[in-house]
Amino acid sequence: MARAPSRWRHRDERRARHRRCDARRDSARGVYGQRLALIQPTRAEIDALSQAYIAAMATDCQETIAAFRQAGVAIALVSGGIRQALQPLSRQLGVYAADLHAVDVEFDAAGNYRAFDSSSPLTTSAGKGVVVATLALPRPALAVGDGHTDLAMRPVVDSFAAFTGFIARSAVVQNADCEVKSFQDLATVVLGG
Repeated sequence: MARAPSRWRHRDERRARHRRCDARRDSARGVYGQRLALIQPTRAEIDALSQAYIAAMATDCQETIAAFRQAGVAIALVSGGIRQALQPLSRQLGVYAADLHAVDVEFDAAGNYRAFDSSSPLTTSAGKGVVVATLALPRPALAVGDGHTDLAMRPVVDSFAAFTGFIARSAVVQNADCEVKSFQDLATVVLGG
């Protein structure tokens, strides 16, 4: 059997790499879908979750976001969470609906879970970076997060701050440009102090 010409081998290797990447993305979407299929959240449960998000809001969060708005700082909320659960928090923080990027779920007329937006990049581990790259944010752009999926935003922004006010994950802190332990710390980073 003859050996394939080099350009074909490289082309085939590239295709194989792309298939592996696609499989990882599909697998992540599959995990997201499997979790929702297992949980089957109802509209009432999502409403309760939204209230829990508001109750657990970090100290000074609302005031800091208001100060950012007053200073003209553009704000986008990017989450792998469920949009319907995040909307009340987003409204309370003054984040415009168009600046909330999360995963939509569908309910039937009785409020039972039906489906999620499986085309959303936010159902994958790299999705936050994909979404932020499309936002055309003013520069310099700062991303803030506390989890591994938040690090996906690092390559598409100018800096990344690890928020450790709830939990400190060493891998996130090590890959961040700075660590902020509170929204007061974040205000100092963004607005100066």
